[in-house]
Amino acid sequence: MLRRTAHLLLGLVMTMSFAIGGAVVTAGTAQADGCFTWTRTLSSGATGNDVTQLQIRVAGYPGYNSVLAIDGSYGPATTAAVKRFQSAYGLAADGIAGPATQAKLYALQDDDCTPVNFTYPELNTCNSTWAGGAVAAGTAKANALSSMWKLQALRHALGDQPIRVTSGFRSTSCNSAVGGATNSRHLYGDAVDLGAGPHSLCTIAKQARNHGFNGILGPGYAGHSDHIHVNQGPSHFWSASGCGI
Repeated sequence: MLRRTAHLLLGLVMTMSFAIGGAVVTAGTAQADGCFTWTRTLSSGATGNDVTQLQIRVAGYPGYNSVLAIDGSYGPATTAAVKRFQSAYGLAADGIAGPATQAKLYALQDDDCTPVNFTYPELNTCNSTWAGGAVAAGTAKANALSSMWKLQALRHALGDQPIRVTSGFRSTSCNSAVGGATNSRHLYGDAVDLGAGPHSLCTIAKQARNHGFNGILGPGYAGHSDHIHVNQGPSHFWSASGCGI
């Protein structure tokens, strides 16, 4: 909690320092934390790993029934996602990832690049290595990171109240032990099951439609009466008839 408070304070200080005297300061002049630091303002037409890092963090803002491609190319879809992120946090919605936008992202991430309200252990209670699934361990872990940033966007849209994760990555053996489907997206690390908490299952499912999930399953779909399943699989499939989805 202290470290996360420090991140919030640092983000505020950085935002203020960029505006002192009206000077234009290059983003990333100070290390924000132990994860990643941008060294330039990003806007339409930019390419590179720093764009990829930005896309991972704003992928939860693609708009209704859309998915943002994580391709390292700052095109119209990335511009739109950045605008939605900026609006969500009360920033000037210009679609340019400059100092203020980057400072907010710094404040929202921990040193391992996970968003402040979600952790790797939370998305993997199966093992500590991320191995044994349908993809390489590194890929499964990267998929989980992408899911966490989308969950962070979902959480913020729901008033920054907790979202309860009940299942994330599963190895083949873990998946079999819980009776998971043989082709479950949990084996890829890109699926998360969410339980009811401050919000009903249907509230979660309906809001999830705005945050970049290709798969949404819930009440009304067999085996999903007590949780919402979201995933980033390659096929679009939403089914939660009990929620009108």
